[in-house]
Order: sequence, then structure tokens, then C-alpha cells
Amino acid sequence: MDDLKLVLKEREKDSHKGENGTVLVIGGSKDFVGAPALAGLAALRTGIDLVVVAAPYRTAWTINTYSPDLITKKLHGEFFVKAHARQVFDMVPNFDVICIGSGMATRPETESFVREVCSEVVTRPKVIDADAIKALHGMQVANAVFTPHAKEFEIYTGQKLPDKEKEKTDLLKSYASRETVFLLKGPVDLITDGSRVRRNTTGNPGMTVGGTGDVLAGLCAGLLAHNTGDKFHAACAAAFLNGKIGDELYRKMGYGFTAGDMIHEIPASISRCLR
Repeated sequence: MDDLKLVLKEREKDSHKGENGTVLVIGGSKDFVGAPALAGLAALRTGIDLVVVAAPYRTAWTINTYSPDLITKKLHGEFFVKAHARQVFDMVPNFDVICIGSGMATRPETESFVREVCSEVVTRPKVIDADAIKALHGMQVANAVFTPHAKEFEIYTGQKLPDKEKEKTDLLKSYASRETVFLLKGPVDLITDGSRVRRNTTGNPGMTVGGTGDVLAGLCAGLLAHNTGDKFHAACAAAFLNGKIGDELYRKMGYGFTAGDMIHEIPASISRCLR
């Protein structure tokens, strides 16, 4: 909860659209349309001003029908290819934070696109999730927050996570740094920047439902857009808030809640945490 208070800044009364955080979500494919929409809406619900989703053409149009609150950039084709990188580079200066990976699917052409974007975009913090983590296997990325689950971490590093938490934490720290924060998702989330380590215990088994990871990535991007200089505290706040929302929904609905339900709960949960 303290991390959330550190990250969220007071909005100026005379501020204008775009001055309270902007996020570019890069994700989606013909088979995974909902994931980037969930990430984008989660980011928006943290209280930032603007989210744009860059997605393959039909995916982007479907996202438009899902929510009028999300603007989309429609990229030619059914999935990301390396040629799309130039269009993304042209967009990046207009945003505070980049969130990449949700619903991208795994194709060689998409992997090339992700590696190109994450190597060239260094001036904006990046939240790297899901298929983008897999695409970056073995590649160091600066100015980033990685949000893997155990299998994604193993694909990225080539190393199996130990069972004991101390050994797991030490391995995680060896890949993290001040510029590269890791948020390892699990029954207990582990967040580290290589020196500081935080355990997050909010959350419950109902959060194994599809889409909760996309919500987490969006929360992290949105909170980071409030204060783009503090990746560690933004990641800690996102993990806490994501689990807290899941716990609140479990009390109301049992294990029948969905990632979409989590989106609607975000503003009220933030308000309760800040009281």
C-alpha cells in the first residue's frame, strides 16, 4: 500500500490531457484479441489520461468495438512483423510508457519485431509481458520491468527456478538491476531491482483465470506512467493492487470472477488503499 502512495502523484488542477500519464500498449494477434484490451483498460483505470493500443489490423478494429475508451493504431497484417517496428518508433515519443507482449503469440517474425523494438526503445520505460518475454530470450533489456511467471522466466533465462524461495530470489536478483526490474508472478510475487527485494502476498487461487496477467501488466504500465522514474515501486504497487483486487472480488464472488471484473474494480480499490 505504501508503494501505491509513493507512485501516485496528485493531479494538478490546471493540467491538460496528456499531462497525467500516457501508455502505448503493443500487443494482440488474430487469436488473442482480449489481452491487449485488458492491459490497456487496466492502465487507463489507474487514472492516466490516454492509452493507445498498437495491434494488427483486424485485432485493432475488434478492440475498438470492445471499448470506446481505447484508441487503436491499426498495423497491416494479422500479426506483428519486423517491418512494423518503424511505425512503432514513430509513435514512441508521444508516450510516457510502453507495454509490450499481451496476446502477441509466438512467431519468428513477431520475435524479430519484439527484439528490434526493445533494443531500440531506450528513452521510455517498458513493461514487458507474456510472449514478449519469450521473444527476448537471452537478451538484456534496459529501462524495463519484466513480469514473467515461472515458465516465462525459464524461457527467458534458460534456467529453471529453484523451489526454495531464498535460492529463487538470489537467481532473480542476478538478472535484475536498477534499470531492469523483475516481477516474478506466483502464489507469492517476488519483485527485485537487483538490490531491493519485495514479497507480495495479496492474491488468491481465483487469479489463475486467463487475463489477470494482462491486467497486472497494464496496472504496472499505468502506475509507472504516473511516475516514470521509479520502476521498482511501480512494480511493487502493481503486484499489491492486482492481488488486492483479486481478494476483494473473491470475497464478493468466490472463484467466479474474471479479468474483466478486475478492470471495473481498479478505481475503487485504489481509492480504498489511499484513504
